[in-house]
Amino acid sequence: MSTPRTRSTRHRLTQHRGPRRFAVHSRKIAAGVLCAALLGFGAWRLTAADEPAAVDLAARDAAAQQYSRDFERSPAPTPSAEPTPTATPSLPPRVPQTAPAATLAASAKPKPNPKPTATHGTPKPAAPKPPAVATPTSCKAYSGNQLTACKLLPTFGFAYSQMPPLVKLWTHESGWNARAENKGSGAYGIPQALPGSKMAKFGGDWKTNPATQIKWGLDYIKNRYKTPAGAWSHFQNNSWY
Repeated sequence: MSTPRTRSTRHRLTQHRGPRRFAVHSRKIAAGVLCAALLGFGAWRLTAADEPAAVDLAARDAAAQQYSRDFERSPAPTPSAEPTPTATPSLPPRVPQTAPAATLAASAKPKPNPKPTATHGTPKPAAPKPPAVATPTSCKAYSGNQLTACKLLPTFGFAYSQMPPLVKLWTHESGWNARAENKGSGAYGIPQALPGSKMAKFGGDWKTNPATQIKWGLDYIKNRYKTPAGAWSHFQNNSWY
């Protein structure tokens, strides 16, 4: 069974609830103040972050307006006169490069002959070449080894008229071949000397030089048959000379 609350009891309850309600309201007020402070700080940060961008945009607008005013006040450009074309100077013709005069002069100087030494002694002057013998009119009908023989006829005292019998004689002997050789007897060369070494009397090149062989043959005919005609006559009668 419950005991009825009296006035004194209610008064005591009221006295106990007063301080508790005040503490609750104090905490709410403190939380509200803290929230307000946080919201204000966040708004300040956003404003500070947007301020440089706003300043930059304002500066750009001011610069654009100033450039527009300056452009309107600047005078229009006047066309400049076209430059007169100048004639290009013609280049002189290219001259081929040549060697310096000093180089040419040095190359043109004859080289001095080497000084003689004790080993070699004084150098001997080169033997002068014999003058070229003009072809006689009587020999123009011949060529090769026959032309050489025709030119040598006067050297051995023969007239040019002795050339036809000489041509017949050595045509039968060797065919005017300087390397003709008789395998049976050993006769050699144009005049068919037996043995061929006899022709060394007129030169050591008797095996290959037709002129050396012809000289020996003409000398042989002169000493044995007097003339090429006499040698040809003996050959016709004896088949040798």
